[in-house]
Amino acid sequence: MSMQIEDPRVVEFDVQTDEMLVNMGPQHPSTHGVLRLLLRTDGEIVHECTPHIGYLHRCAEKIGENLATPQWVPYTDRMDYLAAMNMNLGFSLAVEKLVGMEVNEKAMHLRVFIAELGRIASHLVAMGTYGLDLGTFSPFLYAFREREIILDFFEEACGARLTCSYLTVGGATHDLPEEMEIPDGLAALLQIPKGQRAHFFEVVEMFLSWLEKRIKEYHALLTTNAIFIKRTAGIGILSRETAISFGCTGPVLRGSGVDYDLRRKEDGEAIYTRMYEGYDFEVPVAPFADAPREAVLGDNWCRFYVRMMEVVQSIRLVRQAIPKYQKAEGTHREVFKFNTKLPKDEVYLETECPRGQMGFYIVGNGNAEPLRARAKSSCFCNLSVTDQLCEGVPLADVPSVVGSLDVVMGEIDR
Repeated sequence: MSMQIEDPRVVEFDVQTDEMLVNMGPQHPSTHGVLRLLLRTDGEIVHECTPHIGYLHRCAEKIGENLATPQWVPYTDRMDYLAAMNMNLGFSLAVEKLVGMEVNEKAMHLRVFIAELGRIASHLVAMGTYGLDLGTFSPFLYAFREREIILDFFEEACGARLTCSYLTVGGATHDLPEEMEIPDGLAALLQIPKGQRAHFFEVVEMFLSWLEKRIKEYHALLTTNAIFIKRTAGIGILSRETAISFGCTGPVLRGSGVDYDLRRKEDGEAIYTRMYEGYDFEVPVAPFADAPREAVLGDNWCRFYVRMMEVVQSIRLVRQAIPKYQKAEGTHREVFKFNTKLPKDEVYLETECPRGQMGFYIVGNGNAEPLRARAKSSCFCNLSVTDQLCEGVPLADVPSVVGSLDVVMGEIDR
């Protein structure tokens, strides 16, 4: 009969954990802005996650009631400052709907061209910062390098890079330039001597061709990376029903398998969808055939992958917008004076922005200044599911969940 000798090196402890309240933020790299998350944890497991917002509140909506509508366009820039052009577009369309203005075909194609470039730039930031949240630095540098080239295009069009105020009521403040100097960043990537000039759209096509090939490298660095999959797949699962009930939109909603995009005629409003008539594009919706086996519908990985696929579709849209713009008749803007009286009526309009459906509500009272000017933030609804997604996850996975929602606090607080 053999006798089992107890290993003296093995010591068992009866460990009891206590609940703790942990503040994550308001100044924290992974909160993507000034956001405070109050976490109730039991050991390393999160039982409750309560977002605290308002640190960037600037009374933008109240200011909008004291300015003529074109004067409020710069305030929309400061909402989602990573997609300022898309913010400009949503508010301008709402004003045009209120006053019954129709924008000519040339201005509409210009808007598609600019808005989809803005979507690409926004999703590049989302990709780079998400990689940074999870511990990899290279994608962040690459994403911002490519985004800088898009900002060079914006600067050439309107003189500004971040808060542009370019798409305004009636169209755009300026027409697109005929030619431009090839940006230094693009020249370095393509090994072209600095200082050369080319047609504006030719330079844009150079960039799109290069970026299209680059997407595969991004997938190798992040999407199909084994460590990235471990940190995102099967974590932060948002069901279809929960996404709908919380009012989630954009990549967060489509990452949960809901096929809904306001750019399509059957989903959006006529004044907005008319811009995209005749354009051929697909709406990426989870589940994906090439998803890793660890991925689950509605998890962090699906939300990330939706944005990566939207970059590809936006490249298609920009390419289609160029010849449409060149062939279209009309000017870049219809005249809209600052002292134009708004009818005594109300209007609400939503557009498909990079982070979801951004809505603007305007009430006219016969003056140039609206009686009410309100904005409905897509990020507010998307952030509201944080408690649902973080419940039961390890503390180290909270940045992974929050980063997958891709919120911008300037849009939430206003």
